[in-house]
Amino acid sequence: MLAEKINKDEMAKVEKEPENTEHPENTEHREDIAEMNESGQEEDMQSELAKYKALAEEYLHLLQRVQADFDNFRKRTLHEREEWAKYCSMRLATNLLPVLDNFERALHSGGDDITKFMEGMELIYRQLKDILEKEGVKAMETVGRDFDPNFHEAVMHEPSKEHPDNTIIEEFQKGYLLADRVLRPAMVKVAKS
Repeated sequence: MLAEKINKDEMAKVEKEPENTEHPENTEHREDIAEMNESGQEEDMQSELAKYKALAEEYLHLLQRVQADFDNFRKRTLHEREEWAKYCSMRLATNLLPVLDNFERALHSGGDDITKFMEGMELIYRQLKDILEKEGVKAMETVGRDFDPNFHEAVMHEPSKEHPDNTIIEEFQKGYLLADRVLRPAMVKVAKS
């Protein structure tokens, strides 16, 4: 009777508990494996994160070096541009010094001969003109050409039947070009029909 009662109690226990075919040791082993997998994945993720952090720091340092190099380049070019602007007319000034010397000689010559004085002034004029031409400065040809407001400044209009409309008939002040840019526009009189 006691054996039947123990059997019945055990049977009731077995019926109440869910069926677990695994051994309790197997369940613990699976949990250990899951923990090991999680810790292995965590270690892998940590090492990958460390790798990307190192890469990000390397890129940051590279960016900082490039930015510093660019700042140095900008400062250097600004300094060079200032130096260039300061001394860009040095060659022209050096070329003009002999003209200045010749003017001083002509003024201090004290000669009464006006013909020699005029010849000296003509030589100085040609010397100055040659220097300016070497620097790219040339006079505009205006008389007989069409008026162009980009190159000429009309100070007078004169009715004319001899010249076509909008033609320059007289030049009051020469205009000059430096290469292809206007240094000074020519002051001219323009024909009007």
